[in-house]
Amino acid sequence: MKPIQVTQSSMPSFEEYVAEIKDIWESRWLTNMGDKHKQLESQLAHYLNTPNVTLFTNGHLALESTVAAFNLTGEVITTPFTFASTTHAIVRNGLTPVFCDIHAEDYTIDVSKLEPLITEKTSAILPVHVYGNICNVREIETIAKKYHLKVIYDAAHAFGVTVDGEGVANFGDASMFSFHATKVFHTIEGGAVTYRESNLRKTLNEIKNFGITGPESVDIIGGNAKMNEFQAAMGICNLRNINREILRRKAVAERYLENLKDVKGIKLVQRQKGVKSNYAYFPVLFEDYKMSRDEVYALLKEHHIHARKYFYPLTNSLDCYQDRFEPGETPVANYIAERVLTLPLYPDLPIEDVDRICQMIIEGDPRERDHFLFSDKRENELIL
Repeated sequence: MKPIQVTQSSMPSFEEYVAEIKDIWESRWLTNMGDKHKQLESQLAHYLNTPNVTLFTNGHLALESTVAAFNLTGEVITTPFTFASTTHAIVRNGLTPVFCDIHAEDYTIDVSKLEPLITEKTSAILPVHVYGNICNVREIETIAKKYHLKVIYDAAHAFGVTVDGEGVANFGDASMFSFHATKVFHTIEGGAVTYRESNLRKTLNEIKNFGITGPESVDIIGGNAKMNEFQAAMGICNLRNINREILRRKAVAERYLENLKDVKGIKLVQRQKGVKSNYAYFPVLFEDYKMSRDEVYALLKEHHIHARKYFYPLTNSLDCYQDRFEPGETPVANYIAERVLTLPLYPDLPIEDVDRICQMIIEGDPRERDHFLFSDKRENELIL
């Protein structure tokens, strides 16, 4: 039986991508912000309904460059319930991450615990939208204004999400989106930053291109983080199909929800009021369940179903930060990290495979039983 991965990249047809890259052979302009790059930036600004977009070769360098662009100092308040990149982007800029615990219901930063962490050394807040769940952006904005702090969102999971009709790209001083191959929208590798003040564009472009400002001038110490034309072409193709792909993800997520919503010991993240989701992930929390998270993970893996302990471990307990931070200071994040599992979710995941995964979680090893839990529910499939 073919393995089921935790995710699978959305792809345009081969013919569509070949047609999109054909003129690259004619121009021989492969990188350095060519026509495809400019076209994708413009299209993303329109899709995300935001005035300023700058593309990068990956999400991590987009975030690290944005932190650098704001000339931050001292401490940055963030969350440990995230991918290593978030914390690394702070530390690699010579700053100190200060970890705030998370909310037990949606796993985003707990705004009620933010203010006690603010000191005279604090220069910014770097919250993380998690699984497509959105931080309490209104309260974060209020706190940031009160203490004159910058707000940079790690929005790697939140492409296309809206809050009360407003796109997440417009919250905070800047937001980073990851366009890695595993994301809802991807450019193979890639990332982007959206931002409020248009004068940030010049700084970001210099940082991602060695600090070059002219044929014979290099004004700042920059790096190389430019998105190439082939990445941009993939993004142009995928953007054409993004709304359809999100609807197909929704069908998978809703089937999981239908199958698992009433199972004792399994906690599912509730939809946030006013938030239009992108169905990026399907996290399941195992609380006093008959199997632990790790046992469920191992059972699925034994049957070639690859779920993910995501996020685990917390970034404040990674080996590279050993003895530098105290994970015990974020007990809710610790609790969630020990129990959460994200199940396979991608547009092409067959509904019958969703049922099989759920059946295995609920009933255990299929080799120890000979009946089936779920009836055929094909009438509920979203046909596109």
